[in-house]
Amino acid sequence: MAWELGYAMLERGESDLLGFEFEQDVSLRCISCGAEYPPHPRLTRCPRCGGLLEVQVRPRRGLSWSLWERRPPGVWRYRELLPAPRGAAAVTMGEGGTPLVALPRLAERIGHGGRLYAKHEGQNPTGSFKDRGMTVAVTLAREAGARAVVVASTGNTAASVSAYAARAGLRSVVVVPQGKTALGKLGQSILYGATVIEIQGSFDDALAAVMRAVEEDPRLYPLNSFNPWRLEGQKTLAYEIVEQLGHRVPDWVVVPVGNAGNISAIWKGFRELHREGLIDELPRLAGVQAEGAAPLARAWSRGLDRPLFVDEPETVATAIRIGRPVNWPKALRAVRESGGVFVSVSDDEIVWAQLALARLEGVAVEPASAASIAGLRKLLEEGIVGRGETVVAVLTGHGLKDPEAMLRAPARRLLARSPREAVEKLLETLGAPAAAPAAQGGCREEATGEAPP
Repeated sequence: MAWELGYAMLERGESDLLGFEFEQDVSLRCISCGAEYPPHPRLTRCPRCGGLLEVQVRPRRGLSWSLWERRPPGVWRYRELLPAPRGAAAVTMGEGGTPLVALPRLAERIGHGGRLYAKHEGQNPTGSFKDRGMTVAVTLAREAGARAVVVASTGNTAASVSAYAARAGLRSVVVVPQGKTALGKLGQSILYGATVIEIQGSFDDALAAVMRAVEEDPRLYPLNSFNPWRLEGQKTLAYEIVEQLGHRVPDWVVVPVGNAGNISAIWKGFRELHREGLIDELPRLAGVQAEGAAPLARAWSRGLDRPLFVDEPETVATAIRIGRPVNWPKALRAVRESGGVFVSVSDDEIVWAQLALARLEGVAVEPASAASIAGLRKLLEEGIVGRGETVVAVLTGHGLKDPEAMLRAPARRLLARSPREAVEKLLETLGAPAAAPAAQGGCREEATGEAPP
């Protein structure tokens, strides 16, 4: 199998053929059987049991916030806790350093009396959190001699890998569900020059195809989140949250969950800060899934130890329309260790949250991103999250990722047949709610679920 390639070379003493060394002390550990391995980017699954691997990074120098704060913002600001290849230039576009946006009007609207923030990952170079992982993983792939990188994707991973592969001079191949990928994301992949394979099936079918292809041809380097090296970049989101809160830890971090890699990476980031003595406490995690794609949330509500997989997931939140999350063991462990929770929300609740973010705070996100706000609203109503607690909601992707979803929002769209009529309608609008649907002269009205904020 392809994930055994690097390990076989290490056992034969041939790993030096690729001249691969890290700046820090790095190792790999299987989360299932506990086996440990020397590090190599080609090793992405446990050769002994096929389980998920976790990268262990031990810095060779003492760490402090002042050390990092002297550097520009971004993922590589924290290179002492990253598996940085020695002597290699990072494949980067300035990812990370995304804003932590206070949401006072939204907090008031949902009855949250504490501090509420959004970590707006849509401000990354390709518009999603995936860029954090790709800067690290594509850097490693290039240094390991990869010629082509491959992913299965609902859209954001495809867009990100296509961009970073182009920057690194590598070929990229993306496998996406036909007719179920948001146009903005598909368009990005095409623009960046990826080979796009549209499969008649779900994301889970696409991922199965990628994993089988990688087993058969090790020239393909996989960059889905079962690759533990990619998750190393994504954990920096936790570092930034603490830094942006003045070295304080929030009570809760709320994360949309699809393939379940991001929530586990964020937890790993917090645990590493705690291990290094940079924080004294840890947050609780809330993982949010759409009702039509909620294998972890459904299992959690029933007290089960394994997901209740969904064969045909369906939700308006296309980025988390995943029925068989490959990283479920890591995600389940992360939520349990944090004392957190999984919760599911309806599509109507997600759409309401998307509108609330846009119309109360001016923050545009795709539907899957809004799942974190929908989940928080539900957890507040159920009394799980305290109304005075500090909460960070992770917004995973920009609204422009899914233009069709934006166009479905209720709106007042008026047709003016002349400049004078336009003036009249402009003056008329002064007496109407700014964004409320209406049904009068030439106005287009589309209402979905609960009334918008």
